[in-house]
Amino acid sequence: MPAAAIIGNLALDVVAGAAERPGGAVWYCARALSQIDADADVVLVCRSAAGDRDAIVPGLERFGFPVVWQEAEHTMRFSFHYEGDRRIMQIDQLADVWTTADVDGWVQDAIGDAPWVIVGALSRADFPLETLAALTERGHRLILDAQGLVRHARVGPLESDGGVDHEVLRHITALKLNDEEAELLCGGTDEEALRSLGIPEVVLTLGSDGALIVSGNTTTRVDAVPVEGDVDPTGAGDSFLLAYLHARQGGASPHEAGQRASRFVSTIIAR
Repeated sequence: MPAAAIIGNLALDVVAGAAERPGGAVWYCARALSQIDADADVVLVCRSAAGDRDAIVPGLERFGFPVVWQEAEHTMRFSFHYEGDRRIMQIDQLADVWTTADVDGWVQDAIGDAPWVIVGALSRADFPLETLAALTERGHRLILDAQGLVRHARVGPLESDGGVDHEVLRHITALKLNDEEAELLCGGTDEEALRSLGIPEVVLTLGSDGALIVSGNTTTRVDAVPVEGDVDPTGAGDSFLLAYLHARQGGASPHEAGQRASRFVSTIIAR
């Protein structure tokens, strides 16, 4: 059985009016992992509408990891553009919800007893409380990006708030979030606020100011790695999450994992 799994809905993105391109956490995590460890023991578990499969899955398979794909009714669709460092984003179509029946059936067949699972939620509705609980009850440790907790599941301009059911948080072993998500979820970016989430390991990314890592009784700061010239930040959060987990799986401390993830993201966002 795999040492780790990455699960979530696949997406199709329109960036600055260009043609649709593959996206979503599973896609960007797989891209990152292929550059970090092409032989990693990981399985990609994903869904999309049948009509979109050929636009996404063959490219995903080229990253070199086993792909378990399931037909869904809908594919998640986003459109966005950048204004400086700010991403202006819209949800054009929502994807299907992952259920306990999925976890008990085809998902469990795919991931087995993988100790770590990256849950690539693209909106708050993707993985409800009962679905996350079904995963943790089977012994999986879950790592999430906070975007999947704060985003509303509504077609139209992307909206986020901190109205997540806090019962969800107790099923998360490690959470990556940015400053805006931290303000929404716990009211601040300081150590006390981050600890109030009750999550064993919290990684707060702060762009050019680096990252703050709160784990156990230890809080450490990781410096950012400067990047010269133009950058493409799309997928950077997923890439950081994947690089961080890969380092932690390899025995690195949270601080070391943050340093490695920061260095890696600096290379992957360079145009």
